[in-house]
Amino acid sequence: MASELLLEIGAEEIPASFILPALEDLKRIITERAAEARLKHGEVRTYGTPRRLAVWVKDVGERGEDITREQLGPSVKAAFDKDGKPTKAAEKFAESQKVAVDALLRLQTPKGEYLGAKVEEKGRPAAEILKDVLHTAVHGINFRKTMRWGDVEQAFARPVQWVVALLGGEVLPLVLGDVKSGRTTYGHRFLSPGAIELSKPSDYEAALEKANVVADISKRRAQVLERVRAAATQAGGKLMEDDSLVDQVTNLVELPNPVVGTFEERHLDLPPEVLVQEMKSHQRYFSVLDAQGKLMPRFIAVSNTPVRDVNLSLRGYQRVLRARLADGRFFFDEDRKTPLAARTEKLGRVVWQGQLGSYAEKVERFRALGVKLAEWTGHGGHKGTIERASTLAKADLVTGMVGEFPELQGVMGREYARASGEPEAVAQAIFEHYLPRTAEDALPTQDSGALIGLADRLDTLCGIFAIGKGPTGAADPFALRRACLAVIRIVQGRGYRFSLAQAVDAALEQLGPKIANVKRKAGEPAPREQVLEFFRGRLKALWTEEFRTDVVEAVLSAGFDDMVAARKRLEALGGIVGRADFAPLAGAFKRVGNIVEKQGKDVARGEVNPQRLTDDAERQLHAAYVQARSRVSDLVKSDDFSGALREITSLKPTVDIFFDKVMVMAEDKDLRENRIRLLTEIGTLFNQVADFAKLQAEA
Repeated sequence: MASELLLEIGAEEIPASFILPALEDLKRIITERAAEARLKHGEVRTYGTPRRLAVWVKDVGERGEDITREQLGPSVKAAFDKDGKPTKAAEKFAESQKVAVDALLRLQTPKGEYLGAKVEEKGRPAAEILKDVLHTAVHGINFRKTMRWGDVEQAFARPVQWVVALLGGEVLPLVLGDVKSGRTTYGHRFLSPGAIELSKPSDYEAALEKANVVADISKRRAQVLERVRAAATQAGGKLMEDDSLVDQVTNLVELPNPVVGTFEERHLDLPPEVLVQEMKSHQRYFSVLDAQGKLMPRFIAVSNTPVRDVNLSLRGYQRVLRARLADGRFFFDEDRKTPLAARTEKLGRVVWQGQLGSYAEKVERFRALGVKLAEWTGHGGHKGTIERASTLAKADLVTGMVGEFPELQGVMGREYARASGEPEAVAQAIFEHYLPRTAEDALPTQDSGALIGLADRLDTLCGIFAIGKGPTGAADPFALRRACLAVIRIVQGRGYRFSLAQAVDAALEQLGPKIANVKRKAGEPAPREQVLEFFRGRLKALWTEEFRTDVVEAVLSAGFDDMVAARKRLEALGGIVGRADFAPLAGAFKRVGNIVEKQGKDVARGEVNPQRLTDDAERQLHAAYVQARSRVSDLVKSDDFSGALREITSLKPTVDIFFDKVMVMAEDKDLRENRIRLLTEIGTLFNQVADFAKLQAEA
């Protein structure tokens, strides 16, 4: 009979950012280890609050499944001597499997014939399996930071207070730190501090709700959002939506209770980003907007308990925020006493990266690269703005406000540039060169900021790869993946046409003195190749979310130096792959690509000699190719890749006839090489759009 499983780890308040990753670890380990033990189960749910991590599993089987498997032994050659008598190897194997030698099986393997035996493996009881599974799970959570308490050797995010481990109505033995498992859980620390005895796992969620704990994270998140929106409406405004703040607050409380507070209206003359950051970063307060979308002198704080004396509670919330806003005003007023340009000298004393120098050196590099990008993309008229904004782009790093709130980089640069009398275009470019900061963030609205942002990120990418500190696995300390995706988004969003390889070369040239003496591992690709391959990987990951993998690979293999053109080629090819006639088209052109790839390496470069085309089918193919070549070239120049594909696909009938009638690999060397050159030229024509050899025709 199937049972339910419940594991709950109760602890002192766990940091909000730890909860979801820890629950993912628990769920993954439990399901993986159960599968390894062949223990079937149903739905798996996770629950989490600041004081608990829990996993509930439905319909757990009574025991693991029985299996019969073949155990491989020695090879037949090793198992019998020349007279056919069993050797020690055969006898020992038979003894280990508890069967006679003549009962052993003979199994064919890729390495030859081997002896084998059928082994029946009984599934273990569920309780026995889960004892091991839960032990592995609770000790396998990968917290960013852990701590120890008392004399306990076991580390955890915070001191463990209780552990519940139930299979049906029975307690599973489990020890975590100095705590043994039982059936006792606890409700809200203040509203329901007493012990709760659970008779079975299915009682868990309802029992906690009665004890003022909303254990289901999605349900609690919905409550947070609903209640803070209602509080904002009650305050006469609307909530400034912030999903990341909702997520944080959800995992800071077990029962959300919002209260509306106020701050002094005089602070509204501070940049709104400063006010929002002060409220969000330090206090986890929500901001409130009026009907025009401007900040109101209101905030919403979410308490973990219903407030008995609202005025007393609000005085505490407002007192803390008053001090924070006073600090913000002090930084803002003090920072504006010094013109932004006067701060650039200090950047020479701020290290960007040990091997790559100071921020002052970085600014010099990306300023020069930004001007080149402007010229290449046809925006040379912005040169003056780019040079000035680049010079000032990082100056706000040495201000008091950004020192307190690093998240305000660029925002304060824009505000201090305005206060210093810089042109608005310069101020806006300083802010926008940081955009997009996340995958969901807006793109720059002006070319100057966009081009500076490209140059800054290309300098980072090339510099970090050049010193051998590129991303490894999940580790990406310099956020190079984010920087690369930002470059791709800006280039495509703004429609910039330039050579990526040329830009990488220019960035590496600027870095020359810093990376000249970097030692590289034997066989390691040069920084240029590493950076370009990194872009290729990001493009592939991004585009395979929308298009078939083989289509993306076909386009990238034909080149992505012009990323805007590569995207247009992808959309054109993606538009025909679903057609009913695509498979035979792809098959024919794939055959051309395969022959060129395999045989073309041994053929000297050169043009087709029309006089050596002896067969009518190859003469017809050459004539059709010559006609299509100029039309395809014109269409590609005008970015009409759909039209180019139509011209290319018009060659299919003559390609089919060629393969039906002509022996490409003729015995005559000159004839053979001339035919391969013809296919090579056709393949080159195809490659203006995609490498058809990469397509899966059967798809």
